[in-house]
Amino acid sequence: MADYFKEVIEQSSLHPKPAGLVLQYGTAGFRTNANQLDHIMFRMGLLAALRSKKTKATIGVMVTASHNPEEDNGVKLVDPMGEMLTATWEGFATQLANTEQEELLTALKDIVKKEEINMNQEASVFVGKDTRSSSASLSQAVLDGVHALGGHSKNYGLVTTPQLHYMVCCKNTHGKYGDATLEGYYSKLCQAFLQLTKNASNRTDDQKHLCVDGANGIGALKVREMESHLKKELQISIFNDGSEGKLNHQCGADFVKVQQKPPTGIDMNSGDRCCSFDGDADRIVYYYTDSQGLFHLLDGDKIATLISTFLKELLVQAGLDLKIAVVQTAYANGSSTHYLENTMKVIVRCTKTGVKHLHHAAQEFDVGVYFEANGHGTVLFSKSAEEKLQQLAEATNINDERKKAALLLQSTVNIINQTVGDAISDMLLIEAILAIKGMTVQQWDAIYSDLPNRQLKVKVSDRRLIETTDAERRAVSPAGLQEAIDTLVKKYSQARSFVRPSGTEDVVRVYAEANTQESANALAHEVSLAVYRLAGGVGDEPKPLH
Repeated sequence: MADYFKEVIEQSSLHPKPAGLVLQYGTAGFRTNANQLDHIMFRMGLLAALRSKKTKATIGVMVTASHNPEEDNGVKLVDPMGEMLTATWEGFATQLANTEQEELLTALKDIVKKEEINMNQEASVFVGKDTRSSSASLSQAVLDGVHALGGHSKNYGLVTTPQLHYMVCCKNTHGKYGDATLEGYYSKLCQAFLQLTKNASNRTDDQKHLCVDGANGIGALKVREMESHLKKELQISIFNDGSEGKLNHQCGADFVKVQQKPPTGIDMNSGDRCCSFDGDADRIVYYYTDSQGLFHLLDGDKIATLISTFLKELLVQAGLDLKIAVVQTAYANGSSTHYLENTMKVIVRCTKTGVKHLHHAAQEFDVGVYFEANGHGTVLFSKSAEEKLQQLAEATNINDERKKAALLLQSTVNIINQTVGDAISDMLLIEAILAIKGMTVQQWDAIYSDLPNRQLKVKVSDRRLIETTDAERRAVSPAGLQEAIDTLVKKYSQARSFVRPSGTEDVVRVYAEANTQESANALAHEVSLAVYRLAGGVGDEPKPLH
């Protein structure tokens, strides 16, 4: 044991921590300017090795800052089943990251003791990185950390975040989930796609065509690698492929969602079906422009609606009595909730913002579909649901209708990356559903119309003054705030509004929706004023929106 720690001290001096720098491991791991991350990467290599010894399984470490600007970077750890790092260990990550150089060994030994880790246990860590220029040296720092504790590593090099999650899950299920290689990933997903699209009749080349904005990131490279596996059944034009533009600059899912306009660098005609990935390809949004040149966005809510409708219809057709639910956050558009509950008769569950909460809630159902409005999401199938599908697909004594539905459901399970939201997997699933239903992007968009909405931010002196309940839909403090919001909401038709503290800065986020854009804007402004007055706003009071 002592030998390992000697190695840690020697190696650690090559990755020194700037004194006084404090960072927090959040939902997205650590993220900041790349120049401040070398010591963090080394230490996350150490932590991943410890986590591997503790779980007796392979752990993943992904070097990426997703949709942040090019000059940033970040790191997140992946637990054995491909899920996000468990909460206790997020605490350890923060602790380890902020420990001054001379206290590092003490901090490590503290984790070993608390978690009763056997240091002689083998450790195995998979490492991946995105296309940022800083990712090469930073992923090397992670590997140095793993090796300092005698861990084994496999360096996957350039991969999307969801691909690394997939590799970790394949490894720890001993290949049951798939083959832990890029080739294995492409063939599993694309074979499922080809199986599904066999059920789509006479698609034209136009219908097979899709424009993809790769955010000048890793997603573009990986779509290009995958193309040959699709046998021309999906014909992709890739824009913002990284050959000249800057990562996430005026492109990518986040830009399109926030700006409500197409990315620069994409060449689209009216009615063309287009989608954008984010920087590490774990989010996707769709859009098109109509004949009037108006931009239409199909966000996570629209995606969840399309997928859950498809799954519900197949479950009915297969005669399978499985509980299907859609998990949303308070940000989901009221129209989508209304359509799912009243027209599709699907259970809708609302949780706090953050993928972890959605993922967790989705696990409570046989089939759980979750998407954040920003386009991050996936579908989870319970073990028993997968077994029932398997039995039905192999059964000989059932009618063709049920059998066909069961086989379609099986291919759907195979096309989905259940570990985490995956832009490539979600794109293939959406494309297959549109093909099978013979739907255009316009018809998909018309399933329901979004209620106009508006989001605003109010600067406050201390965001902790605001506490919420009921999945962040109601404020419990400061006193009087919720009553004020309730009164304001009553003034408008089909209106709803909520406020929640930001997870990262001293601002309160305000969401409002109503039957017209004017009403939504007015409500958002009035609620902002209430927050400013009752929750310690700083600076000038919010101005009305013109």
